[in-house]
Amino acid sequence: MSPHQPTRRPAAGAPAVPWNRQRLRSNNEWLLLELLRTGGGSSRAQLARDTGLSKPTVSAALAALEQAGLVREAGRLAPERGRTAVLYEVDPTAGHVLGVDIGRARLRVAVADLAGSVVARRDVANEGSSADAVADAVVAAAHGAITDAGLATDDIVHAVIGTPGVWDEGRRGVRYASHLPGWGRPGLFDRIAEGLGTAVSVANDANLAALGEYTLGAGRGSRMFAYLLVGTGLGLGVVKDGELLVGAHGGLGEIGLVPLPARGGEPTGTIEEEAAADAVVRSAREFGLVGAGAAGQLTAKQVFERARAGEAPALRAVERQAEQLAYAVAVLSAVLDPDLVVLGGGIGSSADLLLEPLERALHRLAPMRPTLAPSLLGEEAVLLGAVSTALESARPEVFERRTAGLR
Repeated sequence: MSPHQPTRRPAAGAPAVPWNRQRLRSNNEWLLLELLRTGGGSSRAQLARDTGLSKPTVSAALAALEQAGLVREAGRLAPERGRTAVLYEVDPTAGHVLGVDIGRARLRVAVADLAGSVVARRDVANEGSSADAVADAVVAAAHGAITDAGLATDDIVHAVIGTPGVWDEGRRGVRYASHLPGWGRPGLFDRIAEGLGTAVSVANDANLAALGEYTLGAGRGSRMFAYLLVGTGLGLGVVKDGELLVGAHGGLGEIGLVPLPARGGEPTGTIEEEAAADAVVRSAREFGLVGAGAAGQLTAKQVFERARAGEAPALRAVERQAEQLAYAVAVLSAVLDPDLVVLGGGIGSSADLLLEPLERALHRLAPMRPTLAPSLLGEEAVLLGAVSTALESARPEVFERRTAGLR
């Protein structure tokens, strides 16, 4: 296992081998494979025009890719004039990846093919009473999803795990994952990797959500955008020109650790303590909202639901939540100057209630005010970001494995 904070890298770079005819053939095959992946099905003649390669070179490369199980025929094109042309496409079943989202309340797992299509998934409650129990539940859910997909463990080329906190390669554990007791213990992710039996990378959940949102959601086309993950904790992922920014030690975005200014002369906690789910519930109770049932239980979700119903204490709690988040947005705007801030996570899914008061509070706090938008991926952002990141490692790995025997 080699866990790391993932970074975006160009997908078009062919795997490195010594410069000779073999490398030239490998580069040509990789070039055609990537062209088919990004552009869809195409004929030999069209591929030759698009790449500038000769038709015999394209034919030889396609034959090798087909033999390796990386491309397949996708039908035939019958023009009004001329010969019928065979269309080729990437075979997405040549390899599969695993994406994992570990949260305090839920464990989400998805198996996807090389086209990024999710072919199976599991979404279960996180009921682990210890860090080891959570790790074992992740492995069990992953094996269940793999079985559901009709695959074996060996079919998974790479897995990416999204988790709160920052990966520390030196101690082989995560830091700053306070909402998952014991989760920072060294060796825990080695336990997961051993159980999965495949290469595993570990990444901060907000970073993965930002990559997912940039690739598939509200962040598409943004030059510099920040994803604010607000749920049981608070995290931040930043993408600039398609590149994930992680900082010198992988901790860029741990904005939840920043202390809030005193309120009414009384000291307050960190942004995370005052703006995440538990804080919404505390505020609602402070304003007089009573939980339902004999136990009087109250959740952040219920607070927002009752705010939508117009209950005054719930509305006041949401207003305070927006003010605390506005401080976080003001800080990140002054430091990073993003053109867009996307609100996501469990609390972020209530952007319909939060965005307007957040805008008002931000107007009072800061001269720099980025566009605010709700997540388009919702609670799927971390999982889809994990899948997308796993594919970046898996595609060249599958290419290497399947073409190695043809050289």
